[in-house]
Amino acid sequence: MCRNIKPLFNFDPPATDEEVHDAALQFVRKLSGTTRPSKRNEAAFDRAVHSIAQCARELIDSLETSQPPRDREEEAAKARARSAARFA
Repeated sequence: MCRNIKPLFNFDPPATDEEVHDAALQFVRKLSGTTRPSKRNEAAFDRAVHSIAQCARELIDSLETSQPPRDREEEAAKARARSAARFA
């Protein structure tokens, strides 16, 4: 699976619709093997992104956890530190 897909569940503040859409777009791009569909496939590509975004939002909204929400800034700082160590 793609290494760039980031978890969207259990964050404070919650994932935005834009973040969910971007994740769906990345998923469809990975499945289709293309970043920009041809004109002929554009409608199917857009329908898939919309459908997956709706399903992803429904999933995120229905998941439950006993863990406290993670802080976005703290998680981003951890990711930057891992990246700096990896590419240093």
